[in-house]
Amino acid sequence: MQEAILSLNARGRAKGHTLAFLTVFVWGITFVSTKVLLTVVTPIEILFLRFSLGFLALCVIHHRITPFMGARVEALFALAGATGVTLYFFMENIALTMTSASNVGVIVAIAPLFIALIATFVTREERVGVKFFAGFVMAISGIALISFTGAAAGDAGLAGCLLAVLAALAWAVYSTIGKRIAKLGLSTVATTKRTFAWGLVFMLPFLPVMGFGQGAEGAGLAGLLDPVMLGNLLFLGLVASATCYVMWNKAASIVGVVSVSAYLYLTPVVTVVASVIVLAEPLTWQIVLGVALTVTGLVLSER
Repeated sequence: MQEAILSLNARGRAKGHTLAFLTVFVWGITFVSTKVLLTVVTPIEILFLRFSLGFLALCVIHHRITPFMGARVEALFALAGATGVTLYFFMENIALTMTSASNVGVIVAIAPLFIALIATFVTREERVGVKFFAGFVMAISGIALISFTGAAAGDAGLAGCLLAVLAALAWAVYSTIGKRIAKLGLSTVATTKRTFAWGLVFMLPFLPVMGFGQGAEGAGLAGLLDPVMLGNLLFLGLVASATCYVMWNKAASIVGVVSVSAYLYLTPVVTVVASVIVLAEPLTWQIVLGVALTVTGLVLSER
C-alpha cells in the first residue's frame, strides 16, 4: 500500500516537472514570436490582444464564474494580474523593441533570484546562503556582459535590458503572490482566468494613451491578417498564455514554486537558439559567455 502511494506521488511529481519543462520551452520561443509581431503592431496591442484571446479561451474551458471571496482575496488576484500579466509583459514587449530577443530572454531568466530574495527578506519563508550570493553575482555579471556589449555595439539596448530586469522582478512578485493563491483551493484554470481578467483591467488605461489600433507603422491592425502574423498571435494567446499559464500553475501546485522556477534556467537557451534560427540574430562570444555565466549563476544559487 505504501509503495503504491509512493509510486503515485512520484508519477504526480513527474507530471509536474514535465508540465514545467514544456511551459518554459514554449515561453522561450515567445520572445521570438513577439519580436516578429512587433514589425506590424505595438507592444500594448500585442499585450491586449494576446491576453484577450487567452481569457476567451479560458472562458470556453471554464464556464463558471468564481464567486467573490472577500476583498483580501480579490486584492491578491488584482496584484497577480497587475504584476504577472500587465507589468511583466508590457515591460518585456517594450524591451524587445529596444534590444534583441536573445538579450531579453537571458535577462528575464533571473526571476528565480528575485523570488529567492523576496522569500528571504520580505516574506521570510526561506534563508539563502553564500552559494546563493555567489550565484547571484555570477548571473548579474553575465547579464551585465550582454547588456553593455549590446549598448557598445549601438544597440538601443541598455534601457531595454533594464526594462527586462524590471520585468523579471515583476514576475518574481507574481510568483510570490501565486503561492498564496494556490492555497485557496480553486482550480488552476479558475485562478488563471481571474488573474487574466484583472490583467486586462489594468491594461485598459494604457490603450487610448498609447494609440491602440494604430499599428506599428500607423497602418492599423491590418498587418495581423498576414498568416504568419496571425499564427504568431494565436500562438501567444492560445498556447503561450491560456494553456501555458494553466500548465505552469498546475506544475507549481504539484512540485512547488521554487522547483518549477528552476526550469526558467532553460528559457535563455531556448530563446538564443530560436533567435539565431528564426531572426538571424548574431551569436557572438559575448552572448555565449553571458548566457553561460547567467545560467551557471542561477544553478549555483539554487544549491
